[in-house]
Amino acid sequence: MRKLAVFAGAFSLGTFLAQYLLWPERLLPGALVFLGLGWASFLLPWELRRRSVVACAALALALGWNWLYLRQVQRPMEALAVTEDTAVMTLCGYAEETDYGARVFVKLDGYSFGKAVFYGDSSLLELEPGQTAAGAVRFQSAAKIRDTDVTSFTSKGVFLLAYGRGEASYGPGTAGSLRWLPARLGRAMAEKVRELCPDGTAGFLTAVLTGDRSGLSEGDGIALSEAGLYHIMAVSGMHCGFLLTLVTVLTGRRRRLTAVLTLPLLAFYALLTGGRPSVVRACVMLALLLAAPLLRRDSDPPTALAAALFLILLANPFAAASVSLQLSFAAMAGLLWLTPRLMSTLVGERPRGRVFRLLSASFSATMGALVFTTPLTAWYFGRLVLVSPLSNLLCLWAAGLAFMLGLFSVAAGFVWTPLGAALALVPRVLAGYILHAARLLAGIPHHALYCANPYLKYWLIYVYVLFALAYVFRSGNRRRYAAAAALAALALAVTVKLGQWRCGADLDIFILDVGQGQCVLLASEGRFTLVDCGSGNSWLSAGDIAADHLASLGCKRLDYLILTHYDTDHVSGVTALTERVGVKALLAPDGADSAGLRETVFSAAEAAGASALSAEEMCVLPLGAAALTVYPPVGEGGDNEEGLAVLASAGDLDLLVTGDMDRATEQKLLTAYDLPDLEILVAGHHGSGYSTSEELLEALRPETACVSVGSNSYGHPSEETLERLARQGCTVFRTDLHGDIHISLNREN
Repeated sequence: MRKLAVFAGAFSLGTFLAQYLLWPERLLPGALVFLGLGWASFLLPWELRRRSVVACAALALALGWNWLYLRQVQRPMEALAVTEDTAVMTLCGYAEETDYGARVFVKLDGYSFGKAVFYGDSSLLELEPGQTAAGAVRFQSAAKIRDTDVTSFTSKGVFLLAYGRGEASYGPGTAGSLRWLPARLGRAMAEKVRELCPDGTAGFLTAVLTGDRSGLSEGDGIALSEAGLYHIMAVSGMHCGFLLTLVTVLTGRRRRLTAVLTLPLLAFYALLTGGRPSVVRACVMLALLLAAPLLRRDSDPPTALAAALFLILLANPFAAASVSLQLSFAAMAGLLWLTPRLMSTLVGERPRGRVFRLLSASFSATMGALVFTTPLTAWYFGRLVLVSPLSNLLCLWAAGLAFMLGLFSVAAGFVWTPLGAALALVPRVLAGYILHAARLLAGIPHHALYCANPYLKYWLIYVYVLFALAYVFRSGNRRRYAAAAALAALALAVTVKLGQWRCGADLDIFILDVGQGQCVLLASEGRFTLVDCGSGNSWLSAGDIAADHLASLGCKRLDYLILTHYDTDHVSGVTALTERVGVKALLAPDGADSAGLRETVFSAAEAAGASALSAEEMCVLPLGAAALTVYPPVGEGGDNEEGLAVLASAGDLDLLVTGDMDRATEQKLLTAYDLPDLEILVAGHHGSGYSTSEELLEALRPETACVSVGSNSYGHPSEETLERLARQGCTVFRTDLHGDIHISLNREN
């Protein structure tokens, strides 16, 4: 099976090269180069020849396959981008609700490979998989959204976004056929779980059983993520292992019967959970490991891992960019390579008790996976969860029992609901225990560190180099690892302090990069204020971004949360923020609320302990060595005109935030209040041409302008605004170009 490992590994390497390093036009020449190297390998000695030929052939095949897939699957679909046409689509699953209706994965008639996402009205929520939808749509590439490259769609085999234009007609299609049975069963299981678990644990148990996290509350999701337990709901090898354990127990550990029953069950479960890379990887690995003895072959986990990756990338080479795939395979590689070594180091040659061995095995498995996944987690999610080993030790056993007993209770519930409800009591208790433990662990100071602290990435590099040296230089005993751990802990303490010491000025200003939105963090002498917290880009969480920065600065509770108005791109992150950070006081306007978010914002702030302060009159608030002046609405006619303005001052140094005020409202603000000359201006309405007027700039003469902007279709920032700022002599910083912006203001002594 080692030949299979070499072939599958080389093919996977070639696919990653094609997806990340090589231009499309270089794929075919690259394949020819590797073919030539394969022929040249016949000149090598026999032992080297076999592996070299196999590896070169696999690399050539990978590059050729990526070229062919790009040419025959992606490009024909992307040719429809930026066009409008009538399309007939077959639903591949159930639709999910969006802010403007619903969306669903579909197959376009005439395209055998590749999928699209159809955005339509809420009537999609009533359809079943297999039904057809026909109507006028506007197509857009799923690989590039408003000039931003994305992989969240293409890694799932989705190459087009289809936006409905007008009403669509629906037909029966193939709904009800066996092809869609897994999807129907998954939906039926979710509905049965909600029926059996009316106490709020249904969302968690549904996620554990099927991977569907749509029913999980935002607070529970944040707690699980902060505690390092979110992977429990990402259906993967752990869940398939639970399934295998369940079948093994039921068959009395008879190997052949276990394999015969488990193989089709794994395939069905992969379809039921949506064919995610992590579960496909686990199912393929387990299938190969179960089938090997039946075929009188040796089980070889590394070969099974490589074969699973080969099959996934063969089906869709773009899956190489899937975050879940990378995390899943990295975790499994750590379990296979590092965990046995850690276990051997901990246990040694001396006899140990059963409890010690059990704890050592759990710790070794957790650390083996973490060592390989931590760089990816830091890169993609910007965090390092320090309590992960403890949280996994406390909760993984409960997750396994909740999964197996949850399956039993759901199966019984389909037969007789009262029996299922009785059996569901235990998994409900286990789910409650996990969620409660997650919240407690997430409340521990420094339970997680965030890459908002710019020094954390250097600490990570230092730690990996440190332990690599300890592994390479094996002279001495296990104390070298203890010494490395002590040095790492000391360096971590210094890293945390360095992150907090970034706020040493009379007024530190952070314009956070939240995409197309606004979030301004103000800090002075350990006091913190946030002005707005929202993003219009659905793939960014302004609340999490702000909370990460606050945590890295040592802030556990905001002194003030000030919201200029209720547009989504200014308040969408408030709920997530208040789940993680306390708030002493909230200031927000009483005026227009066309998005209907005022009640949600106030409820979230109240739950975080905030008291509401009046914003009907001008007020001055202390903030350490600085002061905040909040101006009430001065305009009329809508959300933007009836918003607040905020002036932050440290002596004679000033910053002004005007929200989304237009030119006329800026004029009213200048007339109503005596505003000082500015050092810093946050450009109004993300750099819109209708804000940051010539009159405002001439009156306040800002030296620096910061534009909080991201990927958008509005043309922000406009050329007119940038030209006005240039004429004024402003130094301009933009979050879409420069990322987070940090400016320190110190009064002259």
